[in-house]
Amino acid sequence: MSNTKITWDKNPPPAIEEYTKYKYGGPTGPKGNPNPPIKLHLGCFQKKIHGWVNVDVRDDVNPDVVDDCATLSKFENNSASVIYCSHLAEHFKRKDHIAVFKRWLEVLKPGGILRLAVPDMEAVTKCYLYEGDIRPFQHMIFGSQRHDFDYHYIGFDEKFLRESLLEAGFKSAERYDWRGTEHFFVDDFSQAYWPSFDCTSRRKEGVIKGKLISLNMEAVK
Repeated sequence: MSNTKITWDKNPPPAIEEYTKYKYGGPTGPKGNPNPPIKLHLGCFQKKIHGWVNVDVRDDVNPDVVDDCATLSKFENNSASVIYCSHLAEHFKRKDHIAVFKRWLEVLKPGGILRLAVPDMEAVTKCYLYEGDIRPFQHMIFGSQRHDFDYHYIGFDEKFLRESLLEAGFKSAERYDWRGTEHFFVDDFSQAYWPSFDCTSRRKEGVIKGKLISLNMEAVK
């Protein structure tokens, strides 16, 4: 174990009542606005968000729409108020990531929000140096490699991600707290804490244990 210092995150997760409200009848739930603005959840895998259009390139995970998340060929320009994707952007090749961000910018309405999460390479590096063992971080760096789409081609820290989003044409890009989103109940990698990645146990115990190793950032069109 090295002398690297780790700042632990200790804020409690949302109460279960909030989870129930949002999942079963909140603003984006089935009992909410019958005509809500289009909100896209890209790379949804098997973690769907009620009331959103869940998009994935794999038809075997039963998304609402099967589409290439890099091109979004089935969606018109200026059609979405929010685009959310958790640990998807790192799956695009380094030479293509600006083009992908530009395409997402086109699909968003003026003033729309791109909310994305990617592995935080700065945090991952600090945790690796503290732990002294690379094995627990392999999937955050290289992908889980369970299928052809599950490989990482690019890594981000806060500076690089913000600069990339601004280069693509977004007006601003700042970190966000997953606890303040309407989809906080979705147990995805935007809530990845080292050494435990289990959101269920955090919610049950009412406390977050560990260091957030996901870089969560919102960009505004």
